[in-house]
This record gives sequence, structure tokens and C-alpha cells, in this order.
Amino acid sequence: MSEFPAMEFALVPEPAVSGEPVKRYGLLTLEFVSGGTILQWLGKPGEALPATPDGASLRAAGPGQAFLVFDQLLKPDEVAAIAALGVPVTDQSHGRQRIRLSGGPVRQLLAKGTAVDLHPQTFVIGRSVMTLFGHIGINLTRTGADEFELLPLRGFAQSLWDELCHAAAEWA
Repeated sequence: MSEFPAMEFALVPEPAVSGEPVKRYGLLTLEFVSGGTILQWLGKPGEALPATPDGASLRAAGPGQAFLVFDQLLKPDEVAAIAALGVPVTDQSHGRQRIRLSGGPVRQLLAKGTAVDLHPQTFVIGRSVMTLFGHIGINLTRTGADEFELLPLRGFAQSLWDELCHAAAEWA
């Protein structure tokens, strides 16, 4: 039996969306957010998730599941410390992409592709939901008065970006 030498290599993050990372259409801004860390907590349905770590935004992703979104890139020991809180965590930074939408007509833009009720009294700041935009599955979170973030799978990020830009063109 032969042994193979351990190989170490660094992952080099590549953008999932080509072109300009920020596009403006009148009052609307579409931003491809790079960097940061996206972790998925995988608990059991009905099981409460531990407290949100400092610097993280907690985004519901289903029964007993959530995404933890950090603006900064976490080191492996920081991810391990979060995993030690008692709920299994999987790093999804390489598999999901953040797209931020902001501006007055953002709800009208999102209404073109999702059936979620985005009224400010119903979909309050901090609320998240797993839904579709067109045919693409996303995690949708309201992050501000007129600001939302979408977390599509990385392989669908370019298609979603193109669809959002097309849908936003009427505000240009």
C-alpha cells in the first residue's frame, strides 16, 4: 500500500458574476457582494439555534436551519469556534453568492420575480425566506428600509444577476 504525500493548496476566490460589481438603474442599485463568509447552520426542525455570533447576520433557511452571513472572511479557527457552539455548521462561502439590491423601487423589482409579500409591515427588516426569483432558488433577506440581499447558489448567480439587470432596466 503506497502513501500519498499530503497536498496543501490555497483556494483562490473568483467572482461568480462577470462585469461590473455595481450597477445603477436610476434609484435602484444592484451590487454583487464579494468577500465575507456564508455559513449554514444545520439543526433539527423545532430545535432552537444558538445565539448569533458577533458580526453575523442570521438568515432563516428552513426548519432548524439558517445562514450566518459575515462581511469579513473568517479564518478556519473562527469557523471552528462557531461550530463548537453546538450546531453543525457548513461553510457555504464558495457555494453561495451575495447580491444586494437597494433603492426606492426595490420591492417593485423583486415583485417581478417572486411571490413573497414584501410589504414593509409584513416583511420586516431582518426577515428571511427561501423562495424563487423566476426559476432560481434564493434566500431573500430584508436588510434595510429599502435594501434586500439574495443568496443564490453560485452556479446560478450569473443568470440571476442578468435577470435582475434586465428587470431593473425600466428604472434606468
